[in-house]
Amino acid sequence: MTRIEESVARTTALLATVDLADPAAVSELIELTTLRRSLDLSDLSPAGQAALIAERSRELQPSTEALRARIEESASRGRPFVAKFGIDPTGSEVHLGHVVPMLILSRFLRMGHQVVFIVGDVTAKIGDPSGRSDERPALTDKAIADNLTTYRQQVSPFFDFDRARFRFNGEWLRDVTLPRIVEIAARIPVSMSLQRDDFRKRLEAGHGLSLAEVLYSVVMALDSVEIEADVEIGGIDQFLNMQMCRKVMEICGQAPELVVATELIEGTDGTGAKMSKSRGNYVPLTAAADEIVGKLMSIPDRLVLPYFRALTEWRDSELARVEERLAAATLHPRDLKMVLACDVAAAIHGVPAAMAAREAFFARFSRRSFGDIESMPEVSDASSPVNAVVRELGFAGSMGEVRRLTEGKGVRIVLEEGDGQEQAVVEVDELRLPLSEVVRERFGGRAGSYYLKVGRKLGRIPL
Repeated sequence: MTRIEESVARTTALLATVDLADPAAVSELIELTTLRRSLDLSDLSPAGQAALIAERSRELQPSTEALRARIEESASRGRPFVAKFGIDPTGSEVHLGHVVPMLILSRFLRMGHQVVFIVGDVTAKIGDPSGRSDERPALTDKAIADNLTTYRQQVSPFFDFDRARFRFNGEWLRDVTLPRIVEIAARIPVSMSLQRDDFRKRLEAGHGLSLAEVLYSVVMALDSVEIEADVEIGGIDQFLNMQMCRKVMEICGQAPELVVATELIEGTDGTGAKMSKSRGNYVPLTAAADEIVGKLMSIPDRLVLPYFRALTEWRDSELARVEERLAAATLHPRDLKMVLACDVAAAIHGVPAAMAAREAFFARFSRRSFGDIESMPEVSDASSPVNAVVRELGFAGSMGEVRRLTEGKGVRIVLEEGDGQEQAVVEVDELRLPLSEVVRERFGGRAGSYYLKVGRKLGRIPL
């Protein structure tokens, strides 16, 4: 029995009977699943390695069998099997959406392969020159440098950088000559780039494309050529870019890399949009354990199992056992969601911090009166517009995020009367009116304590 099989056997036995509302049981389970994140996988056969990678891949090109064969070939030739992952520093925070492919990358590392984590300090400057995408803005050198400051530290919970390599593509891309680019580009049909849905839709809508955008995937492919990648891991939104890497490697006389594309996870707001910094529906790796737990406890129940598959090392057999218990009503969805939240928080901050965050969450949200909550922020000026108050309290990062929260019925005013046992709640749909005016209009001057509730965040309204 392999090490991972032993781990799965232990957790499966726990999941069969354990009460996941019991903090001691949850702690034992999280200890096991957190340990699995650093488990040595070198005892897996090439076929077992390929199967483990394929289990969490949306696309594996050319095939699982091809991955097995490439691993075996590298071993027979006595050369490292090289796995590549690239990220452009488009913001100062790495978030859980980036973790999905990083977990696959960490498996390659624990299998004993060479992992190269590439930060695109040059490709980030290409961004989206059209200016039509707020997700891929072109960045200045200063913005890139600022964003890079903590990247390595943020992803360190998922990698041992004493073993993995951390590279910047500026090391080689700044030396690439125009004749070299032209030589490669001359052998690439324009139709490869125009396969992208976003490019096609923009052209159909009468908008243009810049040459920089078309060349982005070619430039990105030179990263794979430089490190002679055997496999590249990325989100499914990067699938065509990774296809270009295969083409460019072939042009350069190298064996094309294999491609492992992972699912894009939906954001925490449950609107169906992918997790992204621009939408504000993300969980940053810089977040404290209690913030991670709070954000993940706010996701819709339908996202719990997809998040388990994307963000943890739980296997399909364990999730099947969980689904059986949900169907039999021997497991409450809230308790399962908390296990997910603790698993993710423990990966970044450790099990004790995750369990402390669990305890704090239940202590905070099991109270019957908001007035019992200590250290709650207070609105400084209730005469300010609602949208300004929400941003002042730090409950939203932008006006767009405030609007999305409002559209999702996430902005509310709560009145607690008497001893706090009675609550009246109204949804706020007018953001430009003064908060105090909204309170007077909706509650008619009723006595009690007023609170602004944005998602799961609370602020006291002094009236």
